[in-house]
Amino acid sequence: MEKENGRENTKKNVRSKYRTEYSGDHNFDYKDPASLARFIGDAGKITPARISKLSIAQQKQVSAAVKKARNLALLPSGTDAYDTAPRPELISPVPFEA
Repeated sequence: MEKENGRENTKKNVRSKYRTEYSGDHNFDYKDPASLARFIGDAGKITPARISKLSIAQQKQVSAAVKKARNLALLPSGTDAYDTAPRPELISPVPFEA
């Protein structure tokens, strides 16, 4: 371990609080249902920020985009729709990487 100011540095690698693949100025587009489907659970609910690892501003953008896409019928709305509707087609130009 390194020594700083006479003390041993015992801090280990800490996982980031937010997702690193989305910058702070990333714009979530309502016209891209494949990327928005990442933030919707199996029951059709929007995933909370503590689970999706988004900042508060990003979470507000995602929820607004999902609501707008549901209103325009790009995403299904309600739990009954998720039982019968297929998942959106993957037409996103930026694929999700684990």
